[in-house]
Formats: sequence, structure tokens, C-alpha cells
Amino acid sequence: MKLADVEERMQKSVEATQHDFNSIRTGRANAALLDRVMVDYYGTETPLRSLANISTPDATTILIQPYDRSTLASIEKAIQLSDLGLTPNNDGSSIRLNIPPLTTERRKELVKTAAKIAEGGKVAIRNIRRDAIDHIKKEGKAGELTEDEVKDLQEKVQKLTDKYIGKIEALFAEKEKDIMTV
Repeated sequence: MKLADVEERMQKSVEATQHDFNSIRTGRANAALLDRVMVDYYGTETPLRSLANISTPDATTILIQPYDRSTLASIEKAIQLSDLGLTPNNDGSSIRLNIPPLTTERRKELVKTAAKIAEGGKVAIRNIRRDAIDHIKKEGKAGELTEDEVKDLQEKVQKLTDKYIGKIEALFAEKEKDIMTV
């Protein structure tokens, strides 16, 4: 296992965490809120993004315009069943989601959700570190690496781990600030 592979896997974990953060609601309208919404489209769970054009005409509204009007009811139902806490307004050709201002209580809940996502990202990075160090130790035992090389590689993996955990903590701090800003 090369250090470049370890770093690439850690970077992917950071990107996945960032993607999950984007689906957490803040006080502003953001099309990424709907990334996790899956719609029952002819018996198949389909991402909302592939069934409709999603835009934000202003800071408090998300506009969903389905490519096929027959999917309006399914999209509306999927949004109601999601954990977004938003009520869709169906006008027969599109759906509008009004983003209400967040209460302090709801903001605190969202920060807790973001903290769980951040912790999940850190755990993923630690698992990558564990796998890499196990691999390095096996190579050392097999005689492919010297003791010094094993220690050196373990230190490099730890530095990568610290770097990417720091990135996740920075993303969390940014998201927390974003959620708590009124």
C-alpha cells in the first residue's frame, strides 16, 4: 500500500464528509439540501436531482421543476417523508419549498447532526490509518521493509491522518458557524 493511495482514500473521506455537510440545512435555501431525497419513480428509488431541475430563485425558496409532470405527486411525497422538515407547495407544474428561519433549538440539533457526520469522517480516516499501518507491519514482518522503514512509514501515515482529521475539523467548524449564524 503506497502513501499516495492512503492519502487518496483519506481525501475521498473528507469529500464524502463535505458532501454530507452540504445536505444539512442552514437558514438559507440551498439545492444541495435535496441531495439525499430519493423518489419512488415507477417502483425504483431515484435521486430527485435526476427527475427535476432544482433552483433557488431567492434566499428562502427552493424551486423544483420536474422534467415529467406525472412525477409531481411522487416528488412531493418523498419530500414530506424526508427528514428535512419542509412542506412542499405544489402548484401543478412545480414544487416550491419555503425555507423558514431556524429556531435556536433547531440550530443546536443541526450542529449535533453535523458533529456526528464529522465524527463519522474522522472514524473513516482512522480506519484507513489502521489498515495502512497493519499493511506496513505485515511488510516489515515479511522482510520487505526494514525496521527503520516501518517506523518512518508509520510516522508518515500518522502525519497524513492528522492532516485529514484537521481538514474535517475545519469543515465542521465552518458548518457550525454557518448553522449558528442568524
